[in-house]
Amino acid sequence: MKIDCPVCKRKSSLEFTTKTDNIPFFGDIMESVIKCQECGYRHSDIICLERKDPMQYSLVLDKDNLKARVIKSQSTTLSIPELGLKVEPGPQSQGYVSNVEGVLNRFNDAVKTAQNFAESKKIKDNAAKILEEIEKIKIGKNKVTLIVGDPFGHSMIIHKDAIKRELNEDEIKKLKTGFNIIAN
Repeated sequence: MKIDCPVCKRKSSLEFTTKTDNIPFFGDIMESVIKCQECGYRHSDIICLERKDPMQYSLVLDKDNLKARVIKSQSTTLSIPELGLKVEPGPQSQGYVSNVEGVLNRFNDAVKTAQNFAESKKIKDNAAKILEEIEKIKIGKNKVTLIVGDPFGHSMIIHKDAIKRELNEDEIKKLKTGFNIIAN
């Protein structure tokens, strides 16, 4: 399929390709790639094709489990309640495989961005406190809980101390999926 490029605006310069594969932890996936033949613009996305049981994983974080593997699908909500941090999926949400430290770094980057755009001193100060707390977690001076909730069950924390449980109907309804749903 050929469509116009959103960057260079050239007619029919985007090439759209898809392929399916099976990836450990995610299962069957479809990868789509859009690439402009003129300017090199590229966008890729992975969509999980299987639905699994809705799950939640939680892990009390400390310096000894920063390397624990975290698999996050595009429909996952990540949170650290003790710090008031929550990332919910949106239409551009992407899945990734990382570790706890990588997830903390992503939270850290998001808080720094919010801090840079904040206009009030109170918000800037609160962001600074959260950044300090994240650093304390990394060096073992603070413990918090990372919660990974996925209504489609593709996400997980792989660690011997991670607590896995199935989500109930009320919890599932409260989670965002990141997908736009059109109903009649």
